Amino acid sequence: MDVQGCLDSVSQYSSPKYVRIQSPVCGCVQIAFYATLALSICCIVFIHRLYQETDEINSSVRTSVKGVAYTNNRIWDTAEYAIPVQGVNSFFVMTNIITTENQIEHTCPEYPFVKAICSSDKSCEKGSVDIHSHGIKTGRCVNYNATTKTCEVRAWCPVESMESPPKPAVLRSSEDFTVLIKNNIHFPKFDYNTLNFPPNVNTSCTYNKITSPFCPVFRLGDILQEAKENFSEVAVKGGIIAIEINWDCNLDRWFYNCRPKYGFYRLDDRKTTPGLHFRYARYYKLPDGREQRTLFKVYGIRFDVLVFGTGRKFNAIELIKNLGSMISYIGLVAWAIEFVLWVGSYSHFGKSSFYKIFNRKKFETMLDPRQVLYVSYIDEPHVTLIKMPLKTSLQHAEGSIVESHPVKFCDAGSWRTSESNENHDNEESELGQPLRQRASSPDGQKWCCCGKCRPTPTYHEQLCCRRKKGQCITTSYGFRQLVLSRDTLKKALLYKDPFMDLMDDDINNKLRHLAYKQYIHWHFSCFDLEDRAVIPNCCRWKIRDTYPKAVHNYTGFNME
Repeated sequence: MDVQGCLDSVSQYSSPKYVRIQSPVCGCVQIAFYATLALSICCIVFIHRLYQETDEINSSVRTSVKGVAYTNNRIWDTAEYAIPVQGVNSFFVMTNIITTENQIEHTCPEYPFVKAICSSDKSCEKGSVDIHSHGIKTGRCVNYNATTKTCEVRAWCPVESMESPPKPAVLRSSEDFTVLIKNNIHFPKFDYNTLNFPPNVNTSCTYNKITSPFCPVFRLGDILQEAKENFSEVAVKGGIIAIEINWDCNLDRWFYNCRPKYGFYRLDDRKTTPGLHFRYARYYKLPDGREQRTLFKVYGIRFDVLVFGTGRKFNAIELIKNLGSMISYIGLVAWAIEFVLWVGSYSHFGKSSFYKIFNRKKFETMLDPRQVLYVSYIDEPHVTLIKMPLKTSLQHAEGSIVESHPVKFCDAGSWRTSESNENHDNEESELGQPLRQRASSPDGQKWCCCGKCRPTPTYHEQLCCRRKKGQCITTSYGFRQLVLSRDTLKKALLYKDPFMDLMDDDINNKLRHLAYKQYIHWHFSCFDLEDRAVIPNCCRWKIRDTYPKAVHNYTGFNME
């Protein structure tokens, strides 16, 4: 492709073809679809707040547990049961405990578990350590009690008991303890700060989902209840409970809303490995200098405070961007209507006249140009398409009507020019009407209806200007002036090339070829069929006789 061709392709715009259906039903369906889609887009924009830009939350959490309990003849206060944990935004409340007192580093019998039970010293390998052992084996098998022998170990003696935790839990009354949660949040994009602790909050309040949904003071028993757990059962072995704080903040002035919503659920698996416990010890010095300790195996509930949130604020660019992406769904309306029409065409409605006309208008079949011919008769108001190969004369070949552009040849007969003074009163002005005296075709030419065609053995050249007997178009004034007139053809040549030499020896060839094109443009109207339109035999020979070759070696219609 040359440079000019590239520039032409860049400067052109191709628009798709649409078929307009004049139908109240289709119009109402289209309007209903568009209205439904527009309403859906508006609902999505407002429900999901696509007109706002968003920012993720930054937060910090502080907790303070309060409560006192009296059990096992001692007072338990915050310093006893609120044990610091290593996790971020978490706090731990002890609910159950197993205590092993007065432990001294010495030798003593191991607690009787399967691998620690023995019958002789051979069962206790000196220096070995089992994963469940409390110390290092000395190699001796000793009595644990009157009925059981276990391997002796060097450990903190007496060793810890491996019994189940007390039931009910020692600190089951801790469900009445309360925790104050202070949560500060920040949206950096909007430079906005707030906290879940309103300035006018009553610190004596307690959170309730219905009556006090924004109170930052929570009763532990209520937290477990909201998480659908029983505090007394969880307190025995402990557990992990999530306190979720969700901030969904609308920071627009006209719809301002930025308050936390609390949620609660259990994190540890209650079926496979429920509970939470750990050990710690308190050490003392005896008068003789030896070290002694008290071991605590602590069960409790760890509360993890999880903060989520999104800040939103109106932004015109965000609205335009989201609307632009959603407007593309308008194409679904056309697709839906096309789908309905497609389904209808394959149903019993497909045989109706509406679908027949619609399918002809909607779909155009592109045939191989080398396998089709186009013909036009002066007594028929249309162009006919005939498929190759031919099994009879082109005049008698069956074809299909090209209905997209009916041609009215009767207007051509009334064409006049001021350059001619001929009298046309005796000439039939409407070539579509038959002659009063029928023309006769040459002998053996059953395909000729005008009497002016010449014999030819080639099927595709056996074509007359008429479908029925009548006057030949070559005798008409319009044919002589539009197709044969030397003056008309020379003007057309000069229109294309103002400097053309009209005295050239090859002028006849140029005039003849131009006469062919004139006839095709005249009788095939605006169809771009120049390469596959067949000129009738009579017209072709009339043009050849008017503008002959020096050597009469005409090639005829090119079938390639």
